[in-house]
Amino acid sequence: MNCIGQRIKDLREKSGLSQADFAKICGSSQATVAKTETGKTTPSVKLLLGLADYFDVSMDYLTCRTDQPQGKLYECKPRMNVSGEDMKKFIEMCFDPASPFNSQLKETLFKMMEESQ
Repeated sequence: MNCIGQRIKDLREKSGLSQADFAKICGSSQATVAKTETGKTTPSVKLLLGLADYFDVSMDYLTCRTDQPQGKLYECKPRMNVSGEDMKKFIEMCFDPASPFNSQLKETLFKMMEESQ
């Protein structure tokens, strides 16, 4: 059995779905599901995208590029090219001074900003 087929089978079984029920969800047949799970056929990109959405996993996970369901880039935190002062000005502009939560929200954002640098 190939890796993709095994991954699909594992997701299906963890969801408590039979091959027949799974086929209905996918708009396919039970025979096609069985062939996919055993590696006798390769799933289409359309099917993989549908499965990724249905199971809320990444395509990288479905295609065995990673063992993390969230995918390779899930934890990626791009560096911001904004200075601390520019970010503080932006945060100040985002909140209504009349709001009772204004100062608490700003304080939380400022702490998050400092922790990410």
